[in-house]
Amino acid sequence: MSLELRGISFNHPSAGPDSGRLFDGLSLSVAPGEIVGLGAPSGAGKSTLLRIAALMTPADAGSVIIQGQEYGPGSPVGRHIRRSMGVVLQSPRAAADPRLRLGALICAPLSFRDGSLRPRPQRYERELAELAEWVQLDPALLWRYPHQVSDGQLQRAMLARALALEPDVLICDEPTAQLDPGTTSSIMGLLADRAASGAAVLIASHDGAALATVAHTMLELTQINQPNPG
Repeated sequence: MSLELRGISFNHPSAGPDSGRLFDGLSLSVAPGEIVGLGAPSGAGKSTLLRIAALMTPADAGSVIIQGQEYGPGSPVGRHIRRSMGVVLQSPRAAADPRLRLGALICAPLSFRDGSLRPRPQRYERELAELAEWVQLDPALLWRYPHQVSDGQLQRAMLARALALEPDVLICDEPTAQLDPGTTSSIMGLLADRAASGAAVLIASHDGAALATVAHTMLELTQINQPNPG
């Protein structure tokens, strides 16, 4: 599956209609099997851009195109598209439901795919063991709640969740920010493996050195985005 952002414009909700835009006609594309690395200084809007790419935040103008299907502001997004996308947000604690154990968090996409209204980790013991191994997460942690694990452990759990359905489009915002160098290298290798299977992978990270080891294309947000100052 391919991912393309075409002519994306966006104002923060708190900004007035006549103020400068965060994005103004920004475009980028990620081909199947490609990893695009996105660098940006703090406050440049990379997290917002990735949420737009993941169809979680609507742009003011422009479109997100996934495998030729165009999604503009207000376009409905089919369940099959949601299932084809894996998303890792910058803050794992904000993304994780604190009421669920890590095993339930990870297997939730599998449960929902199979028609269950709630995560049922006991049905996915084999898958959970494999996913935990992929992200180097101690299986004993699968029975703990988010507040009982470190930021790095929770981040790995949320990455495992994003990989659970073997997504064709993978969007990651600082996926290794809480990890040590050795684990960072392993996780970057895991994302490279996902791309090698044909997925389009978009990664934003402040760790340019680690990102450069796997990315086929490196972009700087400040270079591809030239917002109108108003």
